[in-house]
Amino acid sequence: MSSNSSSNSTLDNLCAPDDNLCIAREHLQGVIIVPTLLLLGTLVTLLYMLLLRYCPERKRAHITVPQRYHSSSHRHKQRHSQRHHLQGIDAPPGINPLEHEELPMSVQQVQQSVRPTQAAVPHMSTERHHGAFSQVTVLPLSFSIKPDDTASLYRARMDNRDVILRVLKETANSSEKQHFLGFALFVSGLGQHPFLPELLGVVSVQSPLMMVVEELQHRDLLGYLWRCRQDNLVSESSCDMTEKRIFIMAGQVASALEYLHSQSCIHGNVAARSVLVGGDLTAKLWGLGSAYRRRTQAASPGEVEDMEMRKWQAPEVLGRRAISQSSDAWSFGILLYEMVTLGDPPFAKIMGTELLQHLQRGKHLKQPATCSNSLYSIIKVCCNWRPDQRPSMSELIRTLQAGEKSANGRTVLRVPEPLNIEKYLREAGYGEAYNYAVL
Repeated sequence: MSSNSSSNSTLDNLCAPDDNLCIAREHLQGVIIVPTLLLLGTLVTLLYMLLLRYCPERKRAHITVPQRYHSSSHRHKQRHSQRHHLQGIDAPPGINPLEHEELPMSVQQVQQSVRPTQAAVPHMSTERHHGAFSQVTVLPLSFSIKPDDTASLYRARMDNRDVILRVLKETANSSEKQHFLGFALFVSGLGQHPFLPELLGVVSVQSPLMMVVEELQHRDLLGYLWRCRQDNLVSESSCDMTEKRIFIMAGQVASALEYLHSQSCIHGNVAARSVLVGGDLTAKLWGLGSAYRRRTQAASPGEVEDMEMRKWQAPEVLGRRAISQSSDAWSFGILLYEMVTLGDPPFAKIMGTELLQHLQRGKHLKQPATCSNSLYSIIKVCCNWRPDQRPSMSELIRTLQAGEKSANGRTVLRVPEPLNIEKYLREAGYGEAYNYAVL
């Protein structure tokens, strides 16, 4: 009461009792300014808390990759490495921004039942660290790699292993970018298998977008078979393909197909061009672009996407009926034919447009001179006209495992005729398409 009395007496001394303007001016700081500042401070604090709550710092999101790379990523973060610019490395301009890009190496489970579409592609980001890639070089185009207007292939080193970079070009539009990421999500969603190439990561936060896949030393099987054929012309062969090796590699491809079928995925492009060969001659099935397109794009049943694939497709696919797991079994039989002939084209004397009529007349692949009766019997049962009479992949695996035990592992297959690319293109039905798709 004493303080209030002294304050009021002070105001009475300063202002006349009927001078309301003077009294309001004296109370301005205590009654108006201070509460206003307190109110503004409260609003700013609330706004800052809302921003923290609803606009958190961007975190990494990753496409599914193997769990064992999660720990290697943490080890990489703990050590500081500085990439030196190697001399003689012809790194294209599009790769330069990725010199300090770190691949996503942690795991985010992808539901197998979810079919990725362009609209469902997630927004992904990565952290950037030094030393992610080194020795980046352009992967030379060969017969087994189709020129792509939207993506380029490079070879690089990452975490002390050889990798292949599939890089989306800077000129790609939004639809192509979503297709690129959608395919990466599709591959990662299939999960791991010892006979499928390993997806090591996806760079998606900074252009250019990129998929990183393990590199297999001998690249595609068709090129490997052709090298075996060429090696036959010299005295010392560095590429020996035996019947036993065919059974082993075919069993690995069949195992990959069985796994894909268990994931409700029909490959649709089984051929030597779609099989990759490691340094230890392990065969891994790739060429999944056709399977991804069928999941994401509307197409008529059994539609053959490329004319160059016709001689590997089952009759029902050529007749534009529904593709099935049995259609993969037919193509698997053609793959066996390619292997035992060291890369001969199937139905060499028949045009692709006439193949269906040829098969309707009861014709089939003839037994090559290099093919044993046991291996030819597998080719014939795979290439049965009736889909329900073809074996499942599990049945094929058992048959191949049994055949491997008695197969000849000493005699190296020899094909006297040298490779003629122009003749192969003509007989395989490629026409002017000198390359074909692996990715």
